[in-house]
Amino acid sequence: MTKKALHLAAGLLLSISAFAQEKDTRPFHIGLIYPISSNGINAEDYVNYCSINAIAGLSGGERGFCASGLGNVIMGCAGGFTAAGFVNIIKDESKGTQVAGFMNSIGSGAQGLQAAGFMNLTSSGRGTQLAGFANITPGNMEGFQAAGFMNLSCNTGVQIAGFMNIAGNVSGLQTAGFTNIAGDVNTQISGFLNVAGKVKGTQIGFINVAEENDNPIGVVNIIKNGEKNIGITVDESLTTLATFRSGGKNLYGIIGAGYNLRHNDILWALETGLGVHAPISKSFRLNFELVASSLTNFYEDTYLKASVRALPSLMLTDRWEIFAGPTFTFTEYSVYDDGLEANYVWSNTHWDSFFGLHFGAIGGVQFHL
Repeated sequence: MTKKALHLAAGLLLSISAFAQEKDTRPFHIGLIYPISSNGINAEDYVNYCSINAIAGLSGGERGFCASGLGNVIMGCAGGFTAAGFVNIIKDESKGTQVAGFMNSIGSGAQGLQAAGFMNLTSSGRGTQLAGFANITPGNMEGFQAAGFMNLSCNTGVQIAGFMNIAGNVSGLQTAGFTNIAGDVNTQISGFLNVAGKVKGTQIGFINVAEENDNPIGVVNIIKNGEKNIGITVDESLTTLATFRSGGKNLYGIIGAGYNLRHNDILWALETGLGVHAPISKSFRLNFELVASSLTNFYEDTYLKASVRALPSLMLTDRWEIFAGPTFTFTEYSVYDDGLEANYVWSNTHWDSFFGLHFGAIGGVQFHL
């Protein structure tokens, strides 16, 4: 037998095998619970266009509508609309919509919508996943994931979670109540921590960590290609702070702690804010800052301040930088406290609190880590 004849025989055998394994189709399937149904004990051998089960059903596949009071077990592919009060288990891929009170579990890829009260579990997906607790897709998820607690996928478009998102690369947005973790990403928004590789847009959180990010918006920003500076500042009221400024090429965060040297009592000071770099030359730039600070003795005296600053800055060496400039500050404190300022451009007293606006100045030195 020639090589050509062998190939022909092999192809014929494969086609016969595939034909033999192809499952029969049924227009309608109705049942109570497997095997009490119109397809009986052989339900796994049939693909249905419409399937309704009072408690739970088993089939070889679904192509149109499938609904069960408790659960659906589909040993092949599912297309169209699949709904269950508790769980949908689909061995192969799904195309269409799957709705479950507790979980959708899909062995292969899912295309369309998966909505579950607790969890969606798929190998990969394209479309939308909505879950009360978690969406778990180890492969790529081309689309949208939203969960009450956690989303996990390889590469995805958008993730929204109440607590955490974990992904490989994210082409769009990650937003979570606590933390986002990803490779390359467009935008991350979290209540506490963002971790990423290359960030095309921005990160918004208390702490941002990235390989590359020119525009982080956070108090602490650990950016590999950015800046991390420690310094000392003193303003017109002799509030002296040890500060940490960190961020990217354009935006940076500010955090500081110290105390005031003018007040009769020791007033401890805390400061946080955001800044913008405006480079003029290699060694000179303008830094614009918006900061909020508080001064307190932790008993009665408390001063709340919000300031806008314009700070010309000069690099003395590759590491050392000095800066100084004007500030415009809003101050609020109890009328029973001693004021730190005397020259206000506007002031008012209301409900035993003093409110005022004044111009001031601040200067400092910092070291680039």
